[in-house]
Amino acid sequence: MSNSRAEPRVLVVVATYNELENLPRLVDAIQQALPAADLLVVDDNSPDGTGAWCDERATSDPRVSCLHRAGKLGLGSATYDGFRHAIEHGYGIVVTTDADWSHPPERLPELVRLVDSGEADVAIGSRYCPGGKIEGWPLKRRVASRMVNSAARVMLRLPIGDCSGAFRAYRVGLLARLDFSAVLTGGYAYLEEILWRLKREGARFAEAPITFTDRVAGQSKINTGEAITALRVLATLGRREWLGPRR
Repeated sequence: MSNSRAEPRVLVVVATYNELENLPRLVDAIQQALPAADLLVVDDNSPDGTGAWCDERATSDPRVSCLHRAGKLGLGSATYDGFRHAIEHGYGIVVTTDADWSHPPERLPELVRLVDSGEADVAIGSRYCPGGKIEGWPLKRRVASRMVNSAARVMLRLPIGDCSGAFRAYRVGLLARLDFSAVLTGGYAYLEEILWRLKREGARFAEAPITFTDRVAGQSKINTGEAITALRVLATLGRREWLGPRR
């Protein structure tokens, strides 16, 4: 009797807004790292033609598809749409990575392996575990990131070093148990919120070290408003974690 098993279908989700400078080379690099994976670009009607480029690529590459959205609706909202796509289309693992080359595509196989092997339900490419590091950030941004992660660990009781990085692999079966209509934010604070909600579903976490590099081209989408919203979401979830009912 054979002990072999079918490999899980893997979907890589990349949320984009004006990433035409970065995306073509990034898609090639992702496919080199995970040649059997499919890739879904969730584009928020980028004025620079990112979505149009994806459609053109998809005509010659069946592994690539593009979900076009009406406007700039937020990173969390785009990621949730990617999760829904993975659930609805029967994928076993869904991976998220930024479009700006801050996450190293060559580390994608390790994240997939951690979930596929059963070691974790969520594997995080981590800046803040042994071997992880950051290149190209000023001191002010490093300090702010450390503070946000420390707050998330304490307020949400997350057993994770890097709670605010988007370079992750998830077991789709566990994501399917979440009610995405109940999430508090469609912005960057989803990064901590989704971990908290998965923790409450019994998720096991693992971290793999990465070298995070500041974006290669284009402009950052993070602004002061996003930061304030993230702190508000952390405060709300923290109250639920420490004072509210478990469910």
